[in-house]
Amino acid sequence: MTKEQFKEARRKLMFSQQALADEWGMGANGGRTIRRWESGERPINPVAIYALTVMSVLDQTVSQLTD
Repeated sequence: MTKEQFKEARRKLMFSQQALADEWGMGANGGRTIRRWESGERPINPVAIYALTVMSVLDQTVSQLTD
């Protein structure tokens, strides 16, 4: 998944960078981490790619999937 595809998938799920970080329990700097992934400053974590893909395919959040 490219940084552009990651960003597009996040937006389709209607999450801001910080909201997605909060959904995933990434902590205080989670939004910054996602911003760095999407800018290409850092490689995207493979687990994040998997989680976002699952969320996109099922059209559900992690919270909905774990309830």
